[in-house]
Amino acid sequence: MQDYATVTADAALENDVRLLVRLAIAEDLAGAIDWTTVCMIDDDVDGGCQITPRGDGICAGLAILPWIIDEFDADLQSEVFLRDGEPLVPGKPIAKLRGNVRDLLTSERTILNLLSRTCGVATLVRQYVDAIEGSSAHVYDTRKTTPGWRLLEKYAVACGGGRNHRRGLYDGFLIKDNHLQLGGNDGVPMPASEAARKAIQWRGGQVEHLTAPSMVEIEVDSLDQLRDVLPTGPDIVLIDNFSLEDIRSAVQMRNQINTAVELEVSGNVKLDTIVEIAKTGVERISSGALTHQATWLDLGFDWFDTRDKTES
Repeated sequence: MQDYATVTADAALENDVRLLVRLAIAEDLAGAIDWTTVCMIDDDVDGGCQITPRGDGICAGLAILPWIIDEFDADLQSEVFLRDGEPLVPGKPIAKLRGNVRDLLTSERTILNLLSRTCGVATLVRQYVDAIEGSSAHVYDTRKTTPGWRLLEKYAVACGGGRNHRRGLYDGFLIKDNHLQLGGNDGVPMPASEAARKAIQWRGGQVEHLTAPSMVEIEVDSLDQLRDVLPTGPDIVLIDNFSLEDIRSAVQMRNQINTAVELEVSGNVKLDTIVEIAKTGVERISSGALTHQATWLDLGFDWFDTRDKTES
C-alpha cells in the first residue's frame, strides 16, 4: 500500500524554516537592533553555550540549526551531539554553539523557541507510538498544525516515530462529509460510492499543467456508508468517531469485502484510548492531538567561557 510522503530535512522544510526565522527576526528586531546586548557587550567578544534539555524527551530540530544561524547572519559555529529522533537526557547537552556573543544573545530565543516546540511534538508522538507498539496500527498526524509550521511540525512527528498524513489539500484526495453534502443535488448528499469513484477517475489525471495526486481517501460516518464505498476500492477509508464496537465491525466488513483497503480511525484518539483502538485491527490511527496538544520541551542555553578548554 502506498503512503503519503514523509517530511524530511529537505529543501521544502528549509524554505519553511527560513521563512519562520525571518518572521521571528522581524518580531524581535523590527528592523532595529538588540539594544540591550549592543549596550552591554562589545562587538568583539566571543563565547559559547550548550543547548541542554531540562527533562526527558525526544530530539527533534537539530537538523534545522544551521538554517537558523544562517538567517541571522550570525558569526557562530554549531556542533550537535544527537540525531533527530534520539532520546534526550536531562542535563546532557544536545548541541554546542561558539562565536560572537552578541549573535548568540540575539538569536537565543528564536533557537530555543523552534527547538523546544519541535522536541515537544516529537516527545508526545513517541508516547502514542510506544503505546501501540506491536499492533498492526501506525500513528498519523493531521493538518491541525500551527499556521506556517506545517512542515516543521510534521517533521517533528516523524522524528517521534509517527507517520505523516497528507501535507495539504494538494497531495491527496480526502473526501469528507462536507464534500458529499455540497457535491449532491437538490439537497441530497452525493453517495459515498459515487464520490469515491469520481476521485479514483481523477487519480493521476491532468488539470492544466497539474497532475492529480494518486492517493484516494474517503471519510464515512456509518457502517452503511462503509459497506457502500468498500467495493469501489479507495486506498483508505477514514472511519470517523466510531465506537469501539463499530470499529471492530468495520474491520470485519473490510476483511470480507475488500482487503486491499486500509482503515483509518480518527476522532477521540487520545493516549488513554489509542491502545483499545489499535487492538481492533485497523492500520491507521490519526490524531490532531499530536500537534495541537503537544507542550514545549524545556531547553536552555548553558553558557561557558570559550577560553576554558575543559568544558564538555
